[in-house]
Amino acid sequence: MRFKLMLWCLPVLIGLSSCEDFPWEEAVGGVTDSEVVAGLKQALAVGTDTAVTRLNKTDGFYGDQAVKILLPEEAQPVYDVLNLLPTNLVEDNILAINRAAEDAAREATPIFVDAITNLTIDDGWEILNGEDSAAINYLRRNTRQQLFDAFQPKIDVSLSKDLVLGLSANDLYSNLISVYNKASLNGFLFDEIQTNSLSEHTTDRALRGLFMKVRDEEKLIRTDASHRVTDLLEKVFAEQD
Repeated sequence: MRFKLMLWCLPVLIGLSSCEDFPWEEAVGGVTDSEVVAGLKQALAVGTDTAVTRLNKTDGFYGDQAVKILLPEEAQPVYDVLNLLPTNLVEDNILAINRAAEDAAREATPIFVDAITNLTIDDGWEILNGEDSAAINYLRRNTRQQLFDAFQPKIDVSLSKDLVLGLSANDLYSNLISVYNKASLNGFLFDEIQTNSLSEHTTDRALRGLFMKVRDEEKLIRTDASHRVTDLLEKVFAEQD
């Protein structure tokens, strides 16, 4: 029996389904604690890997309207003026911030791996019995700040690269906002724009898109048996059907 339990816990998907020996455990609803933990680790591994792979490529963000990153909304008056001019500066900025997010997406993998590896029995049952967003909520709680800290420096480097006339996306955005705010006469004529960090905005939107894609993968595994790519996933999530 102990040998069979060890077989159930063989490492799967880059070693994330680690074995935990619970000689006292009993099957609940047809699955054991160790199966739930291993199954949830597999599900999270599949979901995060799929999401990162899709976003960490050319047009992963820019070509997907669901996660495409736009410039800060409060700066819209500036963009409205620029769009009247024969220039592509606005779209060039949008392309640049999306390329930065695509490049940074790969940084998520080791952070997700660490969070998945540390998933406990209680976490596993909470996710399994929770709503469709239970797994993404677990990841968000345990990874968002680390992801932000890993993404922002990489995004900032990308946004600091020359885009046009020796100016970077950061330079263009900062200059535009500065000119606009000066024209407001310290907010007397119209409200000043406070968002002056393009990298913070881009990082925040990149993480929103990343978590959205992982959430979509979680929902597919929960609701569509064809996305349960291993026997263990099928067994664990069949408890919900």
